Amino acid sequence: MSPQSERPALRLIVGLGNPGREYRETRHNVGFMIVDQLAARERVAFRTEKSWQAEVARVGDLVLCKPLTYMNLSGQAVRPLSQFYKIDASEMLIVLDDMALPLGTLRLRARGSAGGHNGLRSLIEHFGTPALPRLRIGIGAAPGGATGHVLGRFALEEKAALNESLDRALGAIDCLRDRGLEAAMTAYN
Repeated sequence: MSPQSERPALRLIVGLGNPGREYRETRHNVGFMIVDQLAARERVAFRTEKSWQAEVARVGDLVLCKPLTYMNLSGQAVRPLSQFYKIDASEMLIVLDDMALPLGTLRLRARGSAGGHNGLRSLIEHFGTPALPRLRIGIGAAPGGATGHVLGRFALEEKAALNESLDRALGAIDCLRDRGLEAAMTAYN
C-alpha cells in the first residue's frame, strides 16, 4: 500500500466566516478568505446552494464551502453537504480564525476542542466528534471585547502579516493535499 492510499484524501475544505459585505474583510472571515483564494487560484466560481445554506465550488473531487448560516450555525450547512457528497469528517479541513494565536501564526490539528470558537463548536456538535481536521489562523488577542475584535477589520499595519499568513495557509493546504496531514503539521505548525 502506498503512502498516498494510507491516508484519507482531502475532499472538502470549509472556510468559516459570516456572509454579507459588512463582514467581508473582518478577522472572523479569514476562513472565507482562504477558500476564496483557493477558488480564484483554480479559476472556479462559487454558487449558492440554498438546500445546504452554503456557497460551494468544485475543484475536481475537492469541494470548497462557505456556510451562509453565520458563524455560530456552521454545522447546519456543512453536515448535510458532507452527507450528500459522502464525505467523512477525516476527509475535510475546517479553516478558521483564532484569537488565542498571534497574528500570522498557523495551527494545523487533526482534532481537538472548539477552543471557544462558536463556528467550530457548531461543527463538532453536528458531526458528533472533535475529530475534525482544522487549520487555525491567528488573528491576535482582543485588546477589548472579543466580539468587536473578531468582527473588526485588520488594521493597515496588520495587512502584511495577514497576507503572509494567508499565503502560508495556502501552502499548508497544498502540503496536506500532496503529503498528508502529519507532513503538513510538521512543516507548518
